Order: sequence, then structure tokens, then C-alpha cells
Amino acid sequence: MPRILLVEDDPALREMTWLSLVRRGHEVAAFGTGEEALAALTRFGPDLVLLDVGLPCLDGFALCRRIRERHPVPVIMVSGRGEENHVVEGLDTGADDYLVKPASADVVEARIRAVLRRTGPVAAAPQHEVHGGLVIDRAGLTVRKDGRPLSLTPSALRLLLHLTEFPGRVFSRAQLLDHIGNHEGAADTRMVDACVRRLRHAVEDEGQHPRYVQTVRGFGYRFGPL
Repeated sequence: MPRILLVEDDPALREMTWLSLVRRGHEVAAFGTGEEALAALTRFGPDLVLLDVGLPCLDGFALCRRIRERHPVPVIMVSGRGEENHVVEGLDTGADDYLVKPASADVVEARIRAVLRRTGPVAAAPQHEVHGGLVIDRAGLTVRKDGRPLSLTPSALRLLLHLTEFPGRVFSRAQLLDHIGNHEGAADTRMVDACVRRLRHAVEDEGQHPRYVQTVRGFGYRFGPL
């Protein structure tokens, strides 16, 4: 799980960005000042720093220079100013990328992945598969939702792994029956419905229509679209 050090002085934007990153499977430490971020740099050991330029006191340019003196961690600068001279200054101070606000969560995530691919082993061998708020580790057979680990039955986990391998594809109950494990000889497709209910109870938000495990009436089930 890539570790992100987020430095943003706006509390609302910091909270929103933190939540977005956590939902995509990152471990995030968020701070509002450059001084706090520097103090946490060695202790937290981030894989990447997402750094707002317009910080009070120690601004993003100065903080990037200080980070470069202490740590080889990649840095993405984020600023509301996209003029060429500001971008050049940011890159010259040692930033690996420069992102202009406002930027969607998907764009931020894509830039993070791109920088990590270029700079280190974390993205070269990704360990997690992200589907919205769900993070799946197929090798470790673990699932997290919004950063929280889920406890799934073996059959529900097998069902989730199969559905997420083919997002958007519709599977009949008979097709899914083979993927949810042994049931003491019972070849009843109603077992699939029961397994889907257990899976939905774990991964879906209460009071909402299923977002992840969707029913296609008359055919079966599919994962997504999100």
C-alpha cells in the first residue's frame, strides 16, 4: 500500500483529499504546515509527498528543497497557479511533477501512479487492485473498504474475486455456483443468491442501491459499473 504524505493548509480540501486517497488504497498522513510535514517525514517514511505550494510560513517551494536535503522521496506539487514560471520553479526545486488545481481525484491518482512507476519499486509491482472504495489484495486474499479491513466468508471472497476479475460482465447463477466453493453436494443456484446477500452486506453502503454487486434482472449478477 503506497504511503502518501499529504501537505495541504486548507482543512476542508485536506480532509477531502485524504478521504479520496484512502479510498484508493493509500496509507495517508496529512498535515497543514510544512514544519509538521518535515517533522513526520522520517517517522512516517512516505513513498510520495503530495505537496501544496501555497503553505503558510514555509511554502511548498522551500519545503520541497528541505525535503530534497533529507530524503529521496518523490514529490508532486499542487498549486492553483499554472503559469509557466511557477511550473518551472516547482520542477527546478526538485518536484517530480506539478499539478494545477482544481484536479479530479482520478487525475491525482493517475499522476501518483505515474510518478511511482518512474521513481520506485512500489508501483512497479503493485500489490493492490482498487475498485472505488474497495481495495483487493489478491495475493494476500484481503479486502478493505474505505481503508477498513473486511471480514468475508470464503465463499463471498471467492465470489468477489471472480466478479472483479471481469468488471461489467454478467454471470448467470449457474456460472457463479462453481466459484463459491463446496456446498455438500448442493447444486442449488439459490446458494448464489445467499452468497451475494452476504457479500453485499459487507461491501455495500446501507440504504443505497447496490453499487458493487449488481443484479441484472433475468440474467444474473455483475460487478459495477462504479
